[in-house]
Amino acid sequence: MRRSICAVLILGVCFVAPVYAHHVKQSASASMPVTTSSAQARALYEKGMQDYENLYLERCNDDWRAAVKADPNLAVAWAWIAFNSSDPKEVTAAREKAKSLASKATPGEQLMVRWVVKVQEGDFIGGISAMNDMLEMYPKDKHLLYLAGNWLMGENGDEQAQHFFQKALGIDKNFPAALNDLAYLDARNRKFVDAFAAMDRYVAMLPTEPNPQDSYGELLRMAGNFEGSLQHYHAALKIDPDFVTSQLGLGDTYALMGNQEQARVEYDKAIRFAHTEADRLSYNMQKGLTWVRDGKFAEADKLFLEVAETGHAKEQDLQEAQAYRHMAEYQPEDGASLKYLQSAEDALGHRSTISKSDRDEELSRVLRIRTVRAARAGDAALAGKTLKQLEAMASGTRNRVIQSSYHGAAGTLLMDQKKFDEAIAHLEEDENNPFTMELLVQAYYQSNQSDKLAEAEARLRGTNVPTIEQALVVPAARLRRPEM
Repeated sequence: MRRSICAVLILGVCFVAPVYAHHVKQSASASMPVTTSSAQARALYEKGMQDYENLYLERCNDDWRAAVKADPNLAVAWAWIAFNSSDPKEVTAAREKAKSLASKATPGEQLMVRWVVKVQEGDFIGGISAMNDMLEMYPKDKHLLYLAGNWLMGENGDEQAQHFFQKALGIDKNFPAALNDLAYLDARNRKFVDAFAAMDRYVAMLPTEPNPQDSYGELLRMAGNFEGSLQHYHAALKIDPDFVTSQLGLGDTYALMGNQEQARVEYDKAIRFAHTEADRLSYNMQKGLTWVRDGKFAEADKLFLEVAETGHAKEQDLQEAQAYRHMAEYQPEDGASLKYLQSAEDALGHRSTISKSDRDEELSRVLRIRTVRAARAGDAALAGKTLKQLEAMASGTRNRVIQSSYHGAAGTLLMDQKKFDEAIAHLEEDENNPFTMELLVQAYYQSNQSDKLAEAEARLRGTNVPTIEQALVVPAARLRRPEM
């Protein structure tokens, strides 16, 4: 498993994250110190980082919560609670606490806090700048390099993430966390031979940890080896029956295999043992996709509405918005889709506890779908207005998720106008979204770019990720004759 802090199941490349030359003085220490007078707090903080690297994504939160209980002034522990928690209230409170305590910490810790805070507050330029200054100050700290690369992967910054992982492995060629994420990058680029070689090493390094087996299962699934995927997920659960993401992985794999009934059985187990309310709602949404894959939209509506209502009651506004957005994506009628998109946008404004970065990213996805659906409904005014709103968001941030939403929407409208060359320029900035892949196949066909057409067609047909976009596009594309 490889999950970023602020996003899951987002694929992409080419995140705009330049390394700023601020000429920060390199520390004499190889690793960043932790400012605390409590040995217990330091040990708990470090254990949390180890658990995070091994993808125990709730256990590490418990470690950091215990660390700030032992030392309430431990700023970086508060920052990582804010970074990784799925409880919006806790995230907000921890972020404010980290900000208030940062001045008492070392310059490196201050940069770490600034990175977390700036990103969550929507200042990506400031956040990236702080992150790079932190790495310039501690260029030999493999753990910091991993943390930066791991975050960049979640924000579609694969190229820069790869650079950081390679630097970390240059410091320690047997650093498991960096090896794991580098294998995911290879798999995203369909370099499965390299990915599986890395997985063999990863499993050998940590034979008693569940995550290497879990990651192997996910990468095999990405390659289309579903039976092998199931075997590795079962192996992970044999090591640790409470490693719930492997239980989720079984559901995702059966769903992609086309066995929706068994997928629902596996999802129900994951839902029952979910560690957090946010995870429980997310797992329910994965279960909802099985009804979409079955073409039983009434059943899907029922489940997604239940998730939205529960999310609202539990103050999980992001999950509420995601449930409505998913409903909008599979609705046959544009009018119904636009109605659910409005509900999704409304959910993002219910409370102020969602971080600005999460709110803006989710809003950009809502606006992308609204642009497309309004155009298809014949409402050119709404489509144009929404696209301009997206363009303004994209021009004001380096957030690659928002950039992708804009380019996907703009390219779709240009395809409708049969402006294929202009459309391609936008669509290639969002080329890993299945809707976009499908449009690129058409655009390359219309513009007689046979090599790119063949590559896009193969990539589309070979996409095995458990997302709603894959469910709505890829199975149907596999049934059609390739446009070659």
